[in-house]
Amino acid sequence: MIQPGATYVVMGLLDADSIAYAIGKGIEQGGGHVIYTVQNERLKRLFLDRSEKLPEAEKSALRFEFCDVLEDAQVAQLFERTGPIAGVVHSIAYANPKTCLGSDFHTEATDDLKTAFHISCVSLATVARYAYRHMPDGGSIVAMTFESRLAFPYYNWMGVNKAALEAVVRGLARRHGRDLVRVNAISAGPLTTKAAKAIPHFAYLARLWRKTSPLPWDTINDKTEVANAALFLLGPYSKKITGQIVHVDGGASIIGGDLLSMERMPEQHAEAAVMGDSSELQA
Repeated sequence: MIQPGATYVVMGLLDADSIAYAIGKGIEQGGGHVIYTVQNERLKRLFLDRSEKLPEAEKSALRFEFCDVLEDAQVAQLFERTGPIAGVVHSIAYANPKTCLGSDFHTEATDDLKTAFHISCVSLATVARYAYRHMPDGGSIVAMTFESRLAFPYYNWMGVNKAALEAVVRGLARRHGRDLVRVNAISAGPLTTKAAKAIPHFAYLARLWRKTSPLPWDTINDKTEVANAALFLLGPYSKKITGQIVHVDGGASIIGGDLLSMERMPEQHAEAAVMGDSSELQA
């Protein structure tokens, strides 16, 4: 699904638990080359350099570029340095959890709202504006979103930003079709990452998915399933798919209300499914 030997830019790496890292590893396993972006040297030192989940040799082998998407010039310079690329993953979002998330939707922190909107939404258009020029044979841009058709408690203005991000995906897909550049987004179920820990009461979302997802949803290990969808959208098998929001969430997004008891997988089978024990599922 990945073009062997092609280069892909994966934006938004924080640490080894990041969705960005899972996607990057999938690209490498498919024979592609990965350039990760980190906002700045400070975040790299705080989160990636101190990570105990990656051996030092693997850390040293990663290729990094620093890029703050609030600065258009940095985005432009990033893609000048990368040279020709086949795809970009935009795994970037931020909102001040003290003012944009939490128990009350209303806030007076207008500047924080503007910053969150710029980072989480506008930056995708900025990335596309500079990246497509380095895709001479066309390519793919994949963004990460979260179910934006529903209002979740505590998620507040990030939900607004994700809805706007999805609208930008459609606008960019229309604009860049003539460049043979596809633009899509993956709406993933809740995943345990460093960024997710900043969401107040993130555990509530995990419990909600257990009540509504027809397929078992593992907030830790299902990063791999989300990454697999990204690999598909980045690769040539998806060359006629653009402007779409692909849900990789165990099916929770199509369920009205909670699952009934008769619809739930038996507890022992659900646990085996989450752990990937197919023999137990067949019993």
